[in-house]
Amino acid sequence: MNIIVRLFGAIVLQVSALAAMSSMAMSDDKPFRVNTQQAPVPAVYPRKTTQRICSLDPIEDLLPPPQTKTSNSLLSYLAEQGFTQNKEGSWVCYANDPKKEGRYFTLFKVKQVNSRLIASSFLDEGSLIQGQENRSLNFFMMLIERHTNSTKENRQGIRRYLQAFVSLVKEGKIKPTRRGYLFDQPNRAMVLYHTLSSGNLKGTGITINIYLPKS
Repeated sequence: MNIIVRLFGAIVLQVSALAAMSSMAMSDDKPFRVNTQQAPVPAVYPRKTTQRICSLDPIEDLLPPPQTKTSNSLLSYLAEQGFTQNKEGSWVCYANDPKKEGRYFTLFKVKQVNSRLIASSFLDEGSLIQGQENRSLNFFMMLIERHTNSTKENRQGIRRYLQAFVSLVKEGKIKPTRRGYLFDQPNRAMVLYHTLSSGNLKGTGITINIYLPKS
């Protein structure tokens, strides 16, 4: 299991009182107020950020993509989404276990196997963590859009199908099995919900299997 070292930064805010306001009462347990007519406060607009798929912390979304050297692979663009490439060539996204401090597990994983892409969203002990449902859908659709010959209209139908599939898994209405469900006939793409047969993560996974178009 890979371990990610998290860095915590402390932000110190220092407030200085103006000499002209020395007559105003100040105390440690009361807020310092300024007459808005004398000192108007400019409007502050929230900064728009693009949420990355592999970024479960809002602070991480403010950071630039990691400047790491990656192989010239078909999936190198996933580095901009917060993924890292492991030794076996798979691109993975790690998540912090909300139930156990200091523990991380693989949340998403995708690997090229010959002419196929196999991508998974893992459920730790059979449960989706917060935000995993939508991120899984965005993860799958990114791969489908980039690596299949599907049209925009076709992808809309695929998204609705996968969204329903993930929702049924979350509700416990689909049980783990090795059966695959075809969701895109031209590209021979399938989705399945299955138990994990290897690795340290005890749980299940939602996996899509898509064939890469012939060049």
